[in-house]
Amino acid sequence: MQQFTQTLAISANGRKLYDITPQVLSWANQQGLNTGLLTLYIQHTSASLLINENYDSDVLVDIEAFFNRLVPDGDPLFTHTVEGPDDMPAHVRTALTQTSLSIPMIEGEVALGKWQGLFLFEHRHMPATRRITMHLIGE
Repeated sequence: MQQFTQTLAISANGRKLYDITPQVLSWANQQGLNTGLLTLYIQHTSASLLINENYDSDVLVDIEAFFNRLVPDGDPLFTHTVEGPDDMPAHVRTALTQTSLSIPMIEGEVALGKWQGLFLFEHRHMPATRRITMHLIGE
């Protein structure tokens, strides 16, 4: 059994979904494992990770529109506004999504479905560097 770790730094330039599939798959494939488990973990409370469709970009537009309606900036419900009107909505968006993902590696390939991609979902408007820890275990 072998284990590998790496931190992926993504420069996010505001609220949107960032496709991180190429970087993650490239790193995982370089490790040379045949069978294993890839875990991704984002080290932030106002950004998250998603597996979703990466074929039609309208899906990403619709996801963003849905979250904008579901958790609007500046909602008077929120008292935590220290860092601005998008601060607490960003935390709620993170709570509704995922901070970690686990994907099997089978026959030397990360077992994503045909139309699946990996995304960093940035929930703040301001630019930030987001860190995602990648951990691969297997043989």
